[in-house]
Amino acid sequence: MNLRILSPLQGGVVDAIASKSHVHRLLICAALSDRPAEIECSALSDDIEATVDCLRALGAEIGYNRGVFSVAPVKEIARGKVLRCRESGSTLRFLLPVAAALGADCRFLLDGRLSERPLQPLIAALEQHGCSVFRPESRCISISGQLRSGEFFLPGNLSSQFISGLLLAFSCMKEGGSICLQDRLESAPYVRLTVETLKAFGVDVHVSESRFAVPFGSVLHSPGRIAAEGDWSNAAFWLCAGAISRHPVLCRGLSADSVQGDRQVLAILAQMGARAAWTKEGALVEKDRLHAVDIDAADIPDLIPALAAVCALAEGRSRIYHAGRLRLKESDRLHTICSALGAVGAEIREEPEGLTIRGVSQLAGGTVCAAGDHRIAMMAAVVAAGCAEPVTVLQAQAAQKSYPDFWKHYQLLGGKTEVL
Repeated sequence: MNLRILSPLQGGVVDAIASKSHVHRLLICAALSDRPAEIECSALSDDIEATVDCLRALGAEIGYNRGVFSVAPVKEIARGKVLRCRESGSTLRFLLPVAAALGADCRFLLDGRLSERPLQPLIAALEQHGCSVFRPESRCISISGQLRSGEFFLPGNLSSQFISGLLLAFSCMKEGGSICLQDRLESAPYVRLTVETLKAFGVDVHVSESRFAVPFGSVLHSPGRIAAEGDWSNAAFWLCAGAISRHPVLCRGLSADSVQGDRQVLAILAQMGARAAWTKEGALVEKDRLHAVDIDAADIPDLIPALAAVCALAEGRSRIYHAGRLRLKESDRLHTICSALGAVGAEIREEPEGLTIRGVSQLAGGTVCAAGDHRIAMMAAVVAAGCAEPVTVLQAQAAQKSYPDFWKHYQLLGGKTEVL
């Protein structure tokens, strides 16, 4: 689907959708717990549905009605099943070790660029602890055997999802297990989110500077009913739009105390000169004179597309660094950010591990290709607020991977679009 943005959003109030990062973890914990659970989840997405489908294949019973998942946990392991991950990296990296811990002997099917995203360190760790992993072709992974407990050694700078996946697996193994990091952990807030989710299900992870351990005898206990947090990652697009639009944006349903690393967006926008604050109604951002900043992307990679759009309209030269892992997302995101913002007139340069952006007061507008990447499609909608002419978004449907109602909410905030 190709969309032309006839007029950008006009500001207003929007409710944050459920954090898919949190929902993935809640669903897996519920499917592995001692009794049924209910999970309040205000919105679905392709990635969430991928995790649901895979958990059903493993033997969980999951229903969804009026914003609530009902989860009956796995009682008898379903072996030899096919788990369709679609393009969800979280689904694959979380459930590969979980399936190994359950001894499920199953196949994972991968779509899009998921087959190209790094996985080898996790596979090697599984093979060192009793499993056999076979790739008959790039879009299929077969796993067999029973995962053994012990100490797992993993890099911390490649994907925090490796650590989260193993912690989830340890929680359903009587012996527990531990992870020793071989270097600095990047995207650390995502591991903290896993630790907090496990704690909500009664499993206390022992955490030190470079080691995570699930103790012997840990059991996941259902909390009965639990609510997913609002998603700071997707809300960031609305908040960044507020920083460059003529009208403020208020995003409700977020938690100021969340361990989600992307809540840093408010502080970064304030540092750039926007009027950004936490109010009793929610997160509020209003335009003011913006200036350039340097942004360390190590712990907040998902914020970079939205923040790059703001940098393109902030006076001075901004630098985004420690962002090399963005090349391993649904697209080579450093390249697609550079191409998309360049297409509407931004002065932007792609670096090996980041971006350099010289802001201007107004961009020209033009045609942006989302390159099949949900965050590039949403970034194009944000930057349209700073363009003199309309913006056309090719492959705008990519947003549904994480935010199916994105364009609907865009219209609720006053944006006008037409399908080409």
